[in-house]
Amino acid sequence: MGFATLRPVNVNDIPRRVWLEISLDTLTGNYRKIAAAVAPANVFTVLKANAYGLGGLPIAQALAKAGASGFGVAEPYEALQLLPLGKPVQILSSILPDEIGPMVVAGVILPVTDFPTARLISEAAARLGKTATVHIKLDTGMGRLGILAKEAPLVIRHIRLLPGLHLEGIFSHFPFAYETGSELTNHQMDLFCTILDELAGHGITFEKRHIANSDAINNFPRACRPPFNYVRTGINLHGSFDSAGKRTLNVKPILTLKTRLTAIRTLPAGTGIGYGHTYRLHRKTRVGTVSAGYADGLPLALSNRGYLLIRGSPCPVLGRISMDYTAVSLESVPDAQIGDEVVCLGGEGVHALTVEDWAALKNTHPYEIICSFGNRVERRYV
Repeated sequence: MGFATLRPVNVNDIPRRVWLEISLDTLTGNYRKIAAAVAPANVFTVLKANAYGLGGLPIAQALAKAGASGFGVAEPYEALQLLPLGKPVQILSSILPDEIGPMVVAGVILPVTDFPTARLISEAAARLGKTATVHIKLDTGMGRLGILAKEAPLVIRHIRLLPGLHLEGIFSHFPFAYETGSELTNHQMDLFCTILDELAGHGITFEKRHIANSDAINNFPRACRPPFNYVRTGINLHGSFDSAGKRTLNVKPILTLKTRLTAIRTLPAGTGIGYGHTYRLHRKTRVGTVSAGYADGLPLALSNRGYLLIRGSPCPVLGRISMDYTAVSLESVPDAQIGDEVVCLGGEGVHALTVEDWAALKNTHPYEIICSFGNRVERRYV
């Protein structure tokens, strides 16, 4: 009597325990609201770090269909993934010497952060028989990358003489745009405009001029108006904002983090919960164990302070969140069952949990929250 042949288990047949639901309709709706708010300026959508961890390619595909003018990324690997969509792709930060040749061949828009970089791009373009499209990056106050403002007019005049370069754009970045009325932010725009005027006197102009990020779109309308004709937006696409500043855009959250209830137990009074027993039950309590922890992006700061949603009801977190699991009180949901869906972030109504809520608990900013979902968290596009 033989044994039946067993089909190998396909990993894709096993549902993930933790997943992000990402609404592409809400994403494109947010994009259209931003585009309308800054018109006639065009919008570069910033998808660095794999669209802040939400999935660069699916999000880029949706934004391309919605009419995005182009994509901003941080490094070459990200750029190459998006080129097949037929939109301009720009590296916004820096370019390393050994990256220049391949990026010139691929047609990626490159940043020029200093004269030596411009010369290397020019040499690569000449060697390859190409013209490299570049944007000049100005340091008007960020202190991170770019040509210092006081040196920029002279350096750019020298850059223009290099062969093989198409000086398409010029841009800078704000460190304080989330602070309404920031003097530094206004000074940065003044510097930028002064540089443009001086260069125009030498016959140097740029097709694309951009300084506004998501914060500036909300707090500094001037950054979205001439001479600026492009803006860059990332976090607002996701329906999130910096914790400070105005929220003039009526954008909506695009993501919901979900998992499942994996165990239900009634534990006696005095039971210590989790590592370090940072919570001890005051009475006999129905306790649920949820299949998500800090490896999935749940902040440790939720320990003994936050709540998750089961059947729409808030269930307080008990004890310290661990890597894979979180304990919650089920006193508010006596009908909860193993396998129930658990909303960790998102939801509807007054108990909805926002990215900004988690950022406040963690004493950080929303960018870190969105970028923190672990690689075992499945991204589902709905």
